[in-house]
Amino acid sequence: MTTLSPTPYPLDHLALRGAPDAVALVAGDEPLTFAGLDAAVGRMAFALMSKGLEPGDRIATWMGKTRMACLMPLAAARAGLVHVPINPVLKHAQAAHILADSGTKLLIGNRGRLDSLGTGELACANAIALEDWADGAEALPPSSCDPNDLVALLYTSGSTGRPKGVMLSHTNLWLGAVSVARYLGLSPSDRTLCVLPLAFDYGQSQLLSTWAAGGCAIAFDYLLPRDVVRAVGRHDVTVLAGVPPLWLQLAEQDWGDAGRSLRTLTNSGGHLPERVVRRLRALFPEAKLHLMYGLTEAFRSSSLDPSLVDANPDSVGSAIPFAELMVVRPDGSEAPAGEEGELVHAGPLVAQGYWHDATRTAERFKPAPGFSRLGGIAVWSGDTVAKGEDGLLRFRGRDDAMIKVAGNRISPTEIEEAALASGAVSEAAAFGVPDARLGQAILLVAVAKGQDAEQRLLTWFRRELPAHMLPQRVMWKLELPVGPNGKLDRAALKAELA
Repeated sequence: MTTLSPTPYPLDHLALRGAPDAVALVAGDEPLTFAGLDAAVGRMAFALMSKGLEPGDRIATWMGKTRMACLMPLAAARAGLVHVPINPVLKHAQAAHILADSGTKLLIGNRGRLDSLGTGELACANAIALEDWADGAEALPPSSCDPNDLVALLYTSGSTGRPKGVMLSHTNLWLGAVSVARYLGLSPSDRTLCVLPLAFDYGQSQLLSTWAAGGCAIAFDYLLPRDVVRAVGRHDVTVLAGVPPLWLQLAEQDWGDAGRSLRTLTNSGGHLPERVVRRLRALFPEAKLHLMYGLTEAFRSSSLDPSLVDANPDSVGSAIPFAELMVVRPDGSEAPAGEEGELVHAGPLVAQGYWHDATRTAERFKPAPGFSRLGGIAVWSGDTVAKGEDGLLRFRGRDDAMIKVAGNRISPTEIEEAALASGAVSEAAAFGVPDARLGQAILLVAVAKGQDAEQRLLTWFRRELPAHMLPQRVMWKLELPVGPNGKLDRAALKAELA
């Protein structure tokens, strides 16, 4: 395996990273070595080009974690195409929007999914059922394209408005994979259980960073958290990535000996409550836990050194390799230590903008602040953070989600963390609602845990929180909604409350 060079290459060259006879992918019953991966990518790329596609055309996949779904990011890159992965949990209306918006020329999906699309919804694309797909008789060689060429459109979950396609180049994805492999310390001996959706940037990172290190990616679709526990034990998994709702469930499982092989755990996609951090550290004391922050528009931004987790469970760390992170005041100046500001990310991981959406691109992708070391176009996250004297970032929340009670700015995360710490709830989400006297009041939506949950929760709040942080109302639900990527769907919950 070559060293993890910062020089970007065409994305399909990830198939050349590992030892030829080392296993690169387990998808279904048939393992694929790196030599087999390179050959399969070449044959798939040849078959794609035989469909009459031109360089730059969009090719969409809509399926679970099949062998094709795992190989398509590299095969599309080798063929000079742009991959548009569609999350398999999306319904036909959302899939049809992505197909139309991206101008997809070819869609490959399970026959059942294709049958759910009407003739009008498929007008933008030719479709081939996965069951009818055949690889090419010949293979295309590794690509020699410009690493700055567009290679993927990853559609966000659409928390506001319809989903938008984030434009990612070979450089974005290559350096993202190398960066993650570096700071996680991945090696050829690692075995990553890929449980997150591959249409999610964090999910793609499972595959790409593992291959960048010459390791083995294990594709796995699950129904229940217990399935994940069994798979970790069955495959001697060393690396497991999750989002907060999944970690909340996995932390409650009886792991027995199943987790002994785990060496690396990662969290992104939202704040991981301290009690869950403590539980994971107790369950897997030998594993390194990485608390991370990322956004699709920059692939990944920060990670907390695992040696600092026990003392700083509320932090998302500092900038990862190839990223420059800044905390910026509303006037564009740099916020000093301890002061909140907007997180701004500059450097080669920053995406190329939103597909065919100049207005929203201009709102989010703007010149870096004057004090930036790297300069260029930066992504302005809209997220509020603070950097401590220790140089570590602490996430406060999205600026538009902050709750303003009688002039006090309150992060929903603080309220949710306090609720979970009470032991009376298993899930919680806090919102600001209009209040004539206070401006806003706090509404907490929660899932009860155990008997007398409401009384235990209110007693805890009165003891632990100042008056202005006390929820005015608690609404109890059987479960909280999650979006396609497994994260809490705040937009759906807020719309339901409205």
